Amino acid sequence: MSDRPVFVVGCPRSGTTMLQLMLHSHPRIAVPPETRYLIPAYMRRRTFGDMRLAQRRRALAEWVAGDRTTKFKELKIDADDYVRQAVEGPGSLGSVLGTTFRMYAERFDKARWGDKRPSYVKQVEYLLRLFPDAQFIHLIRDGRDCVSSLKEMPWYTHNSFHAVSTWAEAIDAGVKLRRTMPEDSYYELRYEDLTDDPSTELKKLCLFLEEDFDPAMVSPREAAAVAVPPHKVWHSNTHGDVTRTRVGSWANRLDAWEISLCEQVLGERLVANGYELTGAPPASKAHLAIFQKTAQKRRASRVRKHMRDRINRLREPGPVAALLTTTQRALAGVPQQRTEEPELADRSG
Repeated sequence: MSDRPVFVVGCPRSGTTMLQLMLHSHPRIAVPPETRYLIPAYMRRRTFGDMRLAQRRRALAEWVAGDRTTKFKELKIDADDYVRQAVEGPGSLGSVLGTTFRMYAERFDKARWGDKRPSYVKQVEYLLRLFPDAQFIHLIRDGRDCVSSLKEMPWYTHNSFHAVSTWAEAIDAGVKLRRTMPEDSYYELRYEDLTDDPSTELKKLCLFLEEDFDPAMVSPREAAAVAVPPHKVWHSNTHGDVTRTRVGSWANRLDAWEISLCEQVLGERLVANGYELTGAPPASKAHLAIFQKTAQKRRASRVRKHMRDRINRLREPGPVAALLTTTQRALAGVPQQRTEEPELADRSG
């Protein structure tokens, strides 16, 4: 049976929380609320130092368990126990971080763990360095619905131009991942198909994950009480049945100029993913200029981050890849543990 980590990715407001709960409803997979420490810890790995040293593993584990930005408390695992297991565990960055998820899965007596964070779709390269055997599920939703939903979120502080750019970036990242990743590591599905026929889509997803389909996955509302923090009121729909009521609601939630902008700059991507265009009039030159400037700034920021990471790779402080799963250990050349043969009875007497 597989023990590979599973990551749910996509544009924010594309239904990733619903899919998280569907996976968490599987008897072998545990997917917690969003965490905030994998990428920050990876980017700061030179600061945390060589994880082959027990004191460095302790320092990183204490940061994960104690820093207010990490959301560690929402995992509801004992901080002292986690620090102890991290110190006693393998000496790599991914192992220290992955131990939190392994312990979360153990809370539910499950063999596999996952993580959900939409922005991971643009950070798969980093996650694969931490967890080289990971599987990624990219949930795609109509970009116009994502933009209209992002606008209404209390935590989203950007404007519609950023929202449009966010969806475009997620789709473009998916195109690259589809082209470069093995078929057993990257999987795409559409939110509209998942909500229209959950059983069929989840059965196909389980084949990708090498798991048996479980009917409980179709009704994930029971898992919402465990895996969705109460303060995230924008996920209130996850406490009910799977529904299609929000599909296509962008038509009443976007202004005319936003629809024009979406269809002009996202049109090819929308059509490529099976979404029909309305034939809205072209966006104004002013709106196009603002979008292009926004997209360029975001692209420059990503390039700078990527270049910093490339430089840091030339002087790694210690091992990065986790050594927690069967495949991770095999990739690292760690000999597999063998079951000891029982000693033969003494026949001399």
